Amino acid sequence: MSNYIIRLEEKKDYREVENLVRESFWNVYRPGCSEHYVIHVLRDDPAFIPELDFVMEQDGKLIGQNMFMKTVIEADDGRTIDVLTMGPIGITPELKRKGYGKAILDYSLEKATEMGFGAVLFEGNIGFYSHCGFDYASKFGIRYHDLPEGEDASFFLCRELIQGYLDGITGVYQTPKGYYVEDSDVEEFDKAFPPKEKLKLPGQIFD
Repeated sequence: MSNYIIRLEEKKDYREVENLVRESFWNVYRPGCSEHYVIHVLRDDPAFIPELDFVMEQDGKLIGQNMFMKTVIEADDGRTIDVLTMGPIGITPELKRKGYGKAILDYSLEKATEMGFGAVLFEGNIGFYSHCGFDYASKFGIRYHDLPEGEDASFFLCRELIQGYLDGITGVYQTPKGYYVEDSDVEEFDKAFPPKEKLKLPGQIFD
């Protein structure tokens, strides 16, 4: 794991990044994927943060990316708390589990901290993200919107970037609207990419 650079995404990277994300997520959570379209949509969202939109490059080829969006926690005491969410974070399939994901994540979290953001909340696997300082959001008193009481929220993770930023706060996290896309729009967008077979595989969480 060497000779890579991490830099800001540029317009000329867009299609290559979308293809990278498509390759990274294809058939992982559902047959096919929607993440490449989500990224395409999020770049035009007012909550998108261009200064926190990173790509990882090795030998002139893009091998990873991560991006951040502004969102909020609607606190139980009536306040609105500004936080970040991130992703989809994608690494080219042949380089997964080799430390590249952690490298771009650590770098991008450092930059978010330098910009003064207080906390990051998102959906992910604690097994991986605990290595980058994340814990269950429930330990911070933050609930995931639309999730019924008592349902498993172990997918919902949080990391404070400013120590104590969420002290004394309980409330409900709101996913930015840009993450919700229509299947029909995904299908249409996907036609511009090389054909790939959608497979129903064990472990997928969506049909």
